Formats: sequence, C-alpha cells, structure tokens
Amino acid sequence: MRLYYVKSGRRTQIASWGGRVTSDEWHELRVDAYGDLLEVYWDAQRVIQQRDATFSRAGRIGLWLKADSFTEFDDLQVASLVSGNR
Repeated sequence: MRLYYVKSGRRTQIASWGGRVTSDEWHELRVDAYGDLLEVYWDAQRVIQQRDATFSRAGRIGLWLKADSFTEFDDLQVASLVSGNR
C-alpha cells in the first residue's frame, strides 16, 4: 500500500506499507489527517504515520488502484476531524 499526493499533475509518494493484503475478503482502510500528520489504518491497525505539509487546507481525496486489481469500496465516508477529538 502506498500513500501519495498529487500536485500540479505530478504524483509523489509520501509513505508506504508492505503488509499482506488478502484476496476475497473485506478489509477496513482508514486515513486520518490532523494538520500535517497522516495516519493510515488497515483493519484497525495503524500501518503508516507520516508528516507531510504539502497541503495546509482541506481539499479533495482520491482513490487510485492498479489496473490489474479488482477492488470494491463500500461505505466510503469523508468527515471533518475536530481538533482535540483524536
């Protein structure tokens, strides 16, 4: 799994995690952003914790998958995290 940002049409990798992703099973993927701190959770376990100050304001999200994968998303949610609710 890799975490990227895209700016001015250029994709830049922020961090990665090399854990096992099993086929034919549902998994939970969660990304929390607190200022410049990004935390990625896989099945409720934090697998990435990285700081990146590229974007200082709220913006957009995107999900990108390799062409050779088959992936379904269910219950995609985007919510504002209030400072101090961490």
